[in-house]
Amino acid sequence: MKFGELKKAGHWPTLLAAFLYFDFSFMVWTMLGPLSTEISESLAANGFLLSPDQKATLLAIPILSGAILRIVLGFGVDKFGAKRTALAAQSVVIASLFYAYFRGEGITYNELLFVAFGLGFAGASFAVALPQAGQWYPPRLQGLVLGLAGAGNIGVVIDFLFAPKIAELWGWDAVFLVGGVLSTFIFVVYSFMAKDAPPEVYKPNPKKLSDYIKLLKDRDTWWFSLFYAVSFGGFVGFANYMKVYLMNNYQVDMSAFGNDVLGEGNVKVVAGYFGALCIFAGAVLRPVGGSIADRLGGVKSLYIFFGAVAVLAIVNATLVNSFYIAILVLFLIMANLGMANGAVFQLVPQRFGKDMGIMTGIVGCAGGLGGTALVKTLGWSKGAFDSYTAGFFIFAGVVLVALAGISLVKTRWRTTWGMTAGGRI
Repeated sequence: MKFGELKKAGHWPTLLAAFLYFDFSFMVWTMLGPLSTEISESLAANGFLLSPDQKATLLAIPILSGAILRIVLGFGVDKFGAKRTALAAQSVVIASLFYAYFRGEGITYNELLFVAFGLGFAGASFAVALPQAGQWYPPRLQGLVLGLAGAGNIGVVIDFLFAPKIAELWGWDAVFLVGGVLSTFIFVVYSFMAKDAPPEVYKPNPKKLSDYIKLLKDRDTWWFSLFYAVSFGGFVGFANYMKVYLMNNYQVDMSAFGNDVLGEGNVKVVAGYFGALCIFAGAVLRPVGGSIADRLGGVKSLYIFFGAVAVLAIVNATLVNSFYIAILVLFLIMANLGMANGAVFQLVPQRFGKDMGIMTGIVGCAGGLGGTALVKTLGWSKGAFDSYTAGFFIFAGVVLVALAGISLVKTRWRTTWGMTAGGRI
């Protein structure tokens, strides 16, 4: 697949604007993850000690609200257009970030939950950025285009690289100030660069509530929702919980690494670096997964990616007792989840091309719910057993269920809508 085709076939400024919008939205959406330790310590200083379940809830709220709001923004894309919907959502995100900054270390846990809900509007940007980019391009390029737009999830890598260091130097509330300033800048850039596709390229087809209900009655909607709940849910769930997991399991190892290699003892910063390394794999490989799916077909690609994730999750739960091996396993898990994200959205526009706004919202919502469930499962596993083994086993079991689902639908898909889809199934 030649990237030169993208310039000839569509509108590259919109593709770039969608990437930037999603990139920085994803950055602020997952901001609480790399700051979890610093925020917990701040609350503890004010007399509020977070339990493992409360910490998991705080990290899960942005994912949950982002999941639900993807339905709302998906409806907005069809009703009002992608650009106006994006700008409205971004306004809420900016307000939430500046509120957290001005409240600073005096903020309460309940206030943080409200801020976390507001950050969900950033996570819901998925339901805007992908259909806006996809509307400009033909079916043969959908895997690559939506993979590139969706690669904006690399924003979480920026979080883990810089948020802990900024928090160390100026306090965790300063991270929200930086996020607010950057989000305002992206608001302006997106306003000038992004354009909704004209009628001759994409004819808008506004949907009603009954259209959502109709799609929810289609069994393929539920299959795609399951697959994305595993791929994106796994990615965003592990991304948000990565620092908590590393701090709970490998704090001594990371502290030694920081002293020996980086010349510093701030284990929270080191955890951010290793978290960024693992998350980077999933973020940057999303378009690779979409491109692979364009060549091999989405079904075969998902077999490969999900199969690898299931094996690696079981390995992590049973065999891994070394910090460096754990990082390698997590790196590979995130890489395969990222590529699976691209593969799922190589298939969705081929099956539901006329309903991409709604379907991106529905399937994206399922992805967010999957991430919420994973974070809460890991928090429960730690609280109940003082170990993450059960959490990884449960996740591996869900991945195996998704693999079984692919086996059930592949023949029907290839012999029905796949015959005229315009791309490989």
